[in-house]
Amino acid sequence: MSMKTTDKGIKKFSKEEKLAILDEGKRNGIKVTLAKYSLFPATYYYWRKKFNVYGEEGLTHQVVKDHEVLIKKLEKENEALKLMLAEKELESRLKDDLLKKKYPELRKRH
Repeated sequence: MSMKTTDKGIKKFSKEEKLAILDEGKRNGIKVTLAKYSLFPATYYYWRKKFNVYGEEGLTHQVVKDHEVLIKKLEKENEALKLMLAEKELESRLKDDLLKKKYPELRKRH
């Protein structure tokens, strides 16, 4: 593997290397694989989670961040739309109540 190491000693793995390590972890056992590549278990499980959720693209760092930003934006928009819908529903009920009080003869009699 041609893993890159930064000046600070941080290891950088490519998407293909991450896939190979995940595959090797399945075949040979996680502890053995982590020791071989000097990885923390949290790193391995983080990669595995991203792979399971996003597929191979999840192992590319920026793609995951872009997805998470998009998800947050959509959740915020969804919350605003729910609030707007609730306000419209309340407004509609208030209008119905006012009309019932003003025109009691229009009420349905059972």
